[in-house]
Amino acid sequence: MALLTTLKSIGNYFREIYNGVTSLARGMRVTGKYFIQPSSIVTQQYPENRATLKMFDNFKGELILKHTEDNEHFCDACNNCARKCPNGSIEVISKREEGPDGKTRRVLDKYIYHLDMCTFCGLCVQACDQSALEFSNEFEHAVFDRNNLIKQLNHPDSKVVEKQAETKEPNTPTV
Repeated sequence: MALLTTLKSIGNYFREIYNGVTSLARGMRVTGKYFIQPSSIVTQQYPENRATLKMFDNFKGELILKHTEDNEHFCDACNNCARKCPNGSIEVISKREEGPDGKTRRVLDKYIYHLDMCTFCGLCVQACDQSALEFSNEFEHAVFDRNNLIKQLNHPDSKVVEKQAETKEPNTPTV
């Protein structure tokens, strides 16, 4: 019985060596192909190709608050994005203003984004009922001071886009 288990362990030993050598040969075949045909390499040569570098459409870079050409944004300070954020990287600071109809409404004062805490999960973008948020393709965030990763997303003196007539579909911003 001891002889049988010894033979099995020796067989397993040589089988693992064979599997390792075949795996190595498979990887070396891919490397050899790239060595012979360098035009088929798909690796991006960053940072040398910054001018021509294209990111994927679904890449999640830095969070941005969409603004129109008239410095108007679509955020109504509902705070859904901040509630959905799993680690609290969004702060929506709002204030109350009286509208032309005499009613008070909540207006965005500051939209603060903590890039250093963001996990880029995208829950904030999905939670936004006004489609005011999106991810940009900006990915270079190396800074010496961590405070530079805290950003105010609403532009100075920006205001919310006034609601159009009721014929407009809900949740579709007009740019």
